[in-house]
Amino acid sequence: MIQLQTMVDVADNTGAKRAMVYNVKGRSTGGWGKPSLRTANIGDIVFVTVKKALPNSDFSGGNDRKERSTRRRAKAVVVRTTRPTRRKDGSYVKFDSNAVVLINDQGEPRGTRIFGAVARELREKGYMKIISLAEEVV
Repeated sequence: MIQLQTMVDVADNTGAKRAMVYNVKGRSTGGWGKPSLRTANIGDIVFVTVKKALPNSDFSGGNDRKERSTRRRAKAVVVRTTRPTRRKDGSYVKFDSNAVVLINDQGEPRGTRIFGAVARELREKGYMKIISLAEEVV
């Protein structure tokens, strides 16, 4: 389970290394002034801000502040969580770290390689390109 302000690893070769979640797609706060916790699980889309990146990547920054801030924002899919996820057969899967893969507006990964294991639940959500690029599917 990933909530707002969670620092996550980026598991692809786009040049981003660490990112912070600032919004979860499709989740809203509770009605009547009651804030609900916006959380994301494996396969959910989140909006992230890249906090740490390689020097010569797309996320390294620009000349002015506005360009830097818009360049560092990205859309991502959660591929690993430290919180256990229950499967239909009754088993649980959990990972050592929280990780995301950066995607474009069409839902395809921005990188050409994906590092580490990804969960099998991505297949049910329709991210077959991420499954095919991953080193290991757990």
